[in-house]
Amino acid sequence: MACACALFAASSSAQQSAYAPPKHGEPLPFFQALTAAQAARLADGGVQIEHHRTAAQLLTEHRRVDRALASLLPQRKGVVDAYVIAVALDSDPVFGREAREAGKVLSRRYDAAGRTLTFAGSDGHTPSTLAMGSPDTLALALARVAELMDRKEDVLVLYTTSHGAPFGLVYNDADQGFGVISATALANQLDTLGITRRVIIISACYSGAFIPVLSGEDAAVLTASAGDRTSFGCKADNDWTFFGDALVNNALRRHQPLADAGAEAARLIADWEGRGRLTPSLPQTFVGARAAAWLAVLDKRAPKLVTAPVGTPSVALFGAR
Repeated sequence: MACACALFAASSSAQQSAYAPPKHGEPLPFFQALTAAQAARLADGGVQIEHHRTAAQLLTEHRRVDRALASLLPQRKGVVDAYVIAVALDSDPVFGREAREAGKVLSRRYDAAGRTLTFAGSDGHTPSTLAMGSPDTLALALARVAELMDRKEDVLVLYTTSHGAPFGLVYNDADQGFGVISATALANQLDTLGITRRVIIISACYSGAFIPVLSGEDAAVLTASAGDRTSFGCKADNDWTFFGDALVNNALRRHQPLADAGAEAARLIADWEGRGRLTPSLPQTFVGARAAAWLAVLDKRAPKLVTAPVGTPSVALFGAR
């Protein structure tokens, strides 16, 4: 069965190859001993813990982030530019694979070549050459995008994929990096930076909890589940989570409005969950009134040619589509 993206789920066995991707062995520090209210308060303040990193590793990571941020192109006056950030917040290869392809699909759909950042761990086959997704890396990326974009004209498209918990998105880089990004913490960052025109897509359990906090007239938010539900497909050796496969690998490859893509993804996921006799995750889609106007501009520029899905479908576990 496809695993639910529970907070402390362990990675599956390493792929049969010379390279073994990192595994999780330790639970998220401190959170097991906290009440729900305490965990939420800590997550809202922003938390990231790094340990057993060498100075050379820290320098390498710093350089990777710096190169990525320096590569971004400035916005084009009079054009609704999209800045895409695709980030895997967990080192399990399923998230690394999903973030990489999401960056490609979203960049193509929103004409964001040169304005796309992807942060992710290993794809399961070789060590990653990308900067790892983390709360700090995401914060730096958002700040750089805010510097370059015209915040009255341009749009942020953010895709995150990871395990989730009721108190937020979980950052977990093997046993060396831990952290949480809550809905409140992300909203505070975006609001402080003045990024109001935004498409936020969150592939994680309990991600529907982000909609009430991030929604607004100029925002679109799509999530893998309702705020009180788990989502599926996060086994480490999968190519996709259910939500990533349905939305990115299928619906967003077609020339259709974002809201229609969200509806198509929800139907696909409901079918897959029915086959597996899984508790429905209930993906959510919100599009604000003003967001619908600038999304229409972006959607018209989307390529008409449909690209083919890649990787092994999430639903392959239940037989052919």
